[in-house]
Amino acid sequence: MRKANLIMIIMLLVLAGCRPKEQMKVSESIPVKAIRVALTDLNETVDYIGNIRAQDEALVYPKVSGKISEKVKEDGAFVNKGDAICYIDRDEVGLKFERAPVEAPIAGVVGRVYVDIGANVAPATAVALVVNMDKAKIDLAVPDKYLARVSLGQVAKVFVDAYPDEEFGGRVVKISPVVDPETRAAPLEISVENPGHRLQSGMFAKVKLVVSVHKGVPVILKESLIGKEPNTYVYTVKGNKAVLTKVTLGVRQGPLYEVKEGINDSDLVVVMGLERLRDGVDVRVEEETR
Repeated sequence: MRKANLIMIIMLLVLAGCRPKEQMKVSESIPVKAIRVALTDLNETVDYIGNIRAQDEALVYPKVSGKISEKVKEDGAFVNKGDAICYIDRDEVGLKFERAPVEAPIAGVVGRVYVDIGANVAPATAVALVVNMDKAKIDLAVPDKYLARVSLGQVAKVFVDAYPDEEFGGRVVKISPVVDPETRAAPLEISVENPGHRLQSGMFAKVKLVVSVHKGVPVILKESLIGKEPNTYVYTVKGNKAVLTKVTLGVRQGPLYEVKEGINDSDLVVVMGLERLRDGVDVRVEEETR
């Protein structure tokens, strides 16, 4: 009997030792990258496209009829006002005339000579184009809903494919007082300083017209946004936890968005690792600088 009791006690101990241990649930922190919100100046812009032209352009016409006998200037040559671009031979049967010069009406660069030696021309024939590229201009058509926010001297940012990483500064110099009834837009002219004549007539330009400046506003990166307006969210980090936060957005400038409501200066906003996050989870933050 005593032996049987001993065997039973041993079996109970063995069974107790074989009972699976409860595993403790360990909360794993999710690694993320985050950036602190900073106050920045953002420009609200209206985007346009247009063609660059010389500030001053003039077609050159002869004063007399005749045949082109000599070309003095070629494309790209600099000319002063009154310089001869070519000469016309006015010889007629039984008569003898001196050669007549075709003169540049403005100072600048010969953009194009349209005639060759031997060509017959008349006073209505355009023989050349002279351009002054010290300043470039861009003609735009601005919708009437923006006209109240456009004024003379307003800043414009100009970009061209030839210099993809460079911004050229321009200003509004003309605003038409008349709106086209068909397009509901008013003509507007942008003037751009052009030292070195790097901007050339005929180039395609992208123009950002700055209609307002938002100074010292909190901004976030596009990568931090979840959802679409008006239901947009970000994950902020508070006490090593991810907090899903609704934000109200303002103007956009490139990858930066103004935040009108939802976050404040110095808040930590997640920019990488959002896919695994949910509200309230633990996070391990690597803070990046802008």
